[in-house]
Amino acid sequence: MLNRVDADRGAFPGKVATVFRFGNATKKTPAQRATSIRSRFAGLFRSEAGDRGTRARLTLAGLVLLFILAMGLSLATGAASASPLRLLRALLGFEVDPVLLARDRLVLLDIRLPRLLLGALVGAGLAVSGALMQGLFRNPLADPGLVGVSSGAGLAAVLVIVLGGTVLAPATMALGLYGLQVSAFLGGLAVTFLLYRIATRSGVTDIATMLLAGIALAAIAGAIMGVMVFIASDNQLRDLSFWNLGSLAGATWQKVLATLPFIALAIFVGIRLARPLNALTLGEAAARHMGVAVERTKQLIIVSVALSTGASVAVSGGIGFVGIVVPHLVRLVIGPDHRYLLPASALLGASFLILADSLARIIVVPAELPIGIVTAAIGGPFFLYILLRRRSDVRA
Repeated sequence: MLNRVDADRGAFPGKVATVFRFGNATKKTPAQRATSIRSRFAGLFRSEAGDRGTRARLTLAGLVLLFILAMGLSLATGAASASPLRLLRALLGFEVDPVLLARDRLVLLDIRLPRLLLGALVGAGLAVSGALMQGLFRNPLADPGLVGVSSGAGLAAVLVIVLGGTVLAPATMALGLYGLQVSAFLGGLAVTFLLYRIATRSGVTDIATMLLAGIALAAIAGAIMGVMVFIASDNQLRDLSFWNLGSLAGATWQKVLATLPFIALAIFVGIRLARPLNALTLGEAAARHMGVAVERTKQLIIVSVALSTGASVAVSGGIGFVGIVVPHLVRLVIGPDHRYLLPASALLGASFLILADSLARIIVVPAELPIGIVTAAIGGPFFLYILLRRRSDVRA
């Protein structure tokens, strides 16, 4: 007898697949299932492709412009008086006051420019890490800071700061310039793999378990950091206090060059994973049918997140909420396609942290507010907004 069956009503609202069957004739071969999944994937990301692609490209162009404006504002902002225009005139060959020019070179090229570049690197790295975590767990609440990855990286960095001259002296001497970055990377990597193993069972990742495990691991890391604070010297205590609040005040060209390869590599790998991440939005089984190496993709995401978060935490301390606020804002504008989401998150993350750092420098002039306070003041309410919105969507 010929029957009609409606399927996939929940997975693709408004699009009902009608299948006619006679007995067991509806059973599909693996090749047919793979073809069906590919067609659904294409429909998911090609619907309104022209409008969405145009919007994404315009958004990227606007974010590039925002990044340039943020750079200009950062160079012109600060307690010390310095003129980027005067320095530019000197570079173009115009005559300027040599005394003022020497001061401008010192302030702009040795203080503000490395701070700007470090802020851009950290902001882009944290934003891309957040987008990768959200894509991996298929949840907009996932973030390296919320699930304990930042705590693991921070713990490793604190151990190096406090014990780097005694117990860990051989390791820090061997690593040299990259000692803090490598240790923070290893700490973030260890916590990330541990979270993944705890939250994943039979190929399914439980978000609630992930968040709860992240809270527990962050508490453990906090307890160990408390012990380090207890045994630290006065100079180390001051460094740790400012470092925990997050700051770019200690930016130097040396730190920029030490951080650049880590974050640049993580962003490059993350953007290369855009298509596999798009496939993962349909589920792991569907992604496997489409030819995606799911486990390898997960491992690359984990390593990239740990690499970027570890390097960022090592040079800037505890700057939170960038990884959750920025990708969510970008996703609201251009949609979930990671081909556009990841580079746009990098640009907006860099601009966001540069602007937050500029704000931190002028709120309490001539003193300086830790940038982590500014990002928490913005990100905390936004995180509550996401939670309330998700709850209202569930009720609806």
